[in-house]
Amino acid sequence: MEENEWAELATVDLSDINTVDGKQRQAKVLIDALRIKGFFYVKNFNISQDRLSRQFAMGNAFCDLPLEDKLQYIPELGSGEYNGYLPVGRAEADDAFGLTGRVEVFNMPKLSRIFNQAHPRLVKDHVVEVEEFVRSLHSEVLDHLVTLLAIAVELPENYFIDMHKYNQNSENHLHYLTYGKYTSRENKQLEALGSRRLWDGGHIGIGSFTLLFGQPVATLQIKDHTDGKWRWVKPQDAALTVKACHALSLLTGGYIKSTFHRITVPPRDQPHVDHLGLLYFTRPKNIVELATIKESPVLNRAGFTKNELEAGGFKVPTMGQWAYAVQEINLECAARIDHVEQIIATQEQLFLTRTRQLLDESQQRHTQRLYELSHFLHHHPAQ
Repeated sequence: MEENEWAELATVDLSDINTVDGKQRQAKVLIDALRIKGFFYVKNFNISQDRLSRQFAMGNAFCDLPLEDKLQYIPELGSGEYNGYLPVGRAEADDAFGLTGRVEVFNMPKLSRIFNQAHPRLVKDHVVEVEEFVRSLHSEVLDHLVTLLAIAVELPENYFIDMHKYNQNSENHLHYLTYGKYTSRENKQLEALGSRRLWDGGHIGIGSFTLLFGQPVATLQIKDHTDGKWRWVKPQDAALTVKACHALSLLTGGYIKSTFHRITVPPRDQPHVDHLGLLYFTRPKNIVELATIKESPVLNRAGFTKNELEAGGFKVPTMGQWAYAVQEINLECAARIDHVEQIIATQEQLFLTRTRQLLDESQQRHTQRLYELSHFLHHHPAQ
């Protein structure tokens, strides 16, 4: 692999949480990671490689289905729906060369009675296995992380677990995706784009934590909070990568950082490789209001008592409202953007429009503050 500038990320060790002292140690590792980088690794999470490999195989098998079969599962994108199939070619990599995006996605909500999504035969034939896998991600990873987070901010250990119960209505979903490779000729054209050699432009996550499993292909970069530089996230054996998302930032008044990240074309020694990803997006229950937690002694002592919505005098949305508003923006951007540099301006425009619908009529006079809010969320274009 070519030499890359790697991000130095901490590792949370879940084998060390069986004692009070161990929980305190790992809570310190977690909160430092959340405050400094917003990304970290997790190891010893009690899910076998065989189970992970079977999920990668299922994602790969779905991508190999005939296009006409997959097109039956496209969601109502215009209304902010995202569970289902999102085909390749929804945006151009660069119109100067006429290169289309190669990202293909299948989103699947939690397999519970709350959602009634149609699934292809491939999923139906393995629905028990998929549900057991997703529940394991919840119980073996997410529950431990939110417990450690509660300890770190001096809240009862079940505080965030109660916000993330599996059987309650939330927008958690499993995410199979493929970033398709380009030909040698296309890669030469992408090389001419320099810093715009991207599969996916800079963005932040919506919810709580996102669990990322990937192949040993370097594609993920994060923007360092300290110096603004983009650095690669190195794939780790027997570990998963986790990112903190913006709902946690809102709930902690900005104490936790959500980090801009992007997916790039692989380094020059890996251009021939498709990248298959498996992700689990976690979010608080849809009814949770994204207001700063008032009960945390840590947040109060540190002065993190208002998030950017509260500081701007805006009505605080619920997690469900937030998820659909931001997702609608992201999907519209994906359909409309030809150049990476245009993403941020378009997101600001769409965010303003959509957020106004969530606010009381009396609050619409805060246009400038809304602009500042949208700029805060999306002001780092891919460089």
